[in-house]
Amino acid sequence: MASLFKFNNYNKPGPGISKDAPKKKKIVVFFETFFRNFWKFISINLVYFILSIPVITNGLANVGISNITRNISIDKHSFGLSDFFDTIKKNWKQALTVGIINIFITIALIFGILFYSNREGILATVGLGFILAFLMTFVIMNFYIWTLMLTCKFSTKTLYKNCFKFVFINFGKNILCLLSVLSIYVGYALILYVISLLSARVFYTAIVLAMFLFLFTYPCYRSLMIQYCVFPQIVKHIIEPYYEEHPYDDIELRRDLGLEVPKPKVFDENGEEILDEEESVFED
Repeated sequence: MASLFKFNNYNKPGPGISKDAPKKKKIVVFFETFFRNFWKFISINLVYFILSIPVITNGLANVGISNITRNISIDKHSFGLSDFFDTIKKNWKQALTVGIINIFITIALIFGILFYSNREGILATVGLGFILAFLMTFVIMNFYIWTLMLTCKFSTKTLYKNCFKFVFINFGKNILCLLSVLSIYVGYALILYVISLLSARVFYTAIVLAMFLFLFTYPCYRSLMIQYCVFPQIVKHIIEPYYEEHPYDDIELRRDLGLEVPKPKVFDENGEEILDEEESVFED
């Protein structure tokens, strides 16, 4: 049977994490992970911005950075830029297609907001509310779309359909994730506001420092934050149900992503399953 998934296993070994390791709060793990990979993220952020300058190639940048942050979020080693470009090479057709579709949807949403904002009456209010609701839905869909593209062999139509479902399946956590992402923009806006209050002598220096701060942190910080929200839900609602029905498919690929794999059943010559006998803890 052909697998439903494409885990992009590059066969590059890396450190994992022990099952018996003490559990930390997710927010603590997030910041530890981010700062542990900070210098690696800098080069990825720079390449992300360069690749996104021609807006049409933003989809390639998104699929590349999503693979890096997904792997890091599950404590799988990442080789940084080499994995970034390997991912683009493997997924460029669909990533480019989705990126272009997203551009047209974004333009349509901006046009709709401008159109209804300049109108009066109840129809204009309802229309604006609908557009804003769709905008929020579309933003949350994009939290999932790149990781689903990397993980599952879906057509572009099915990809959007499943992302739309995930908006409501995980609605509460999606809203928290959205607010967390928005808080990043608020943080940078506050930095710029404080800078605007500085004297002219230090103003331009502060602006340059703020730009470097944004450049060095934003894309990977945002993407890693999203991965901590979306990938566990993809595992829960798509990967685990599939492997409940196909428990022995993709063994190595699943181990590569830190997923539990059942021990294969062993049968004797009479066709009966051989069960492991647990060692007694008592003396005879």
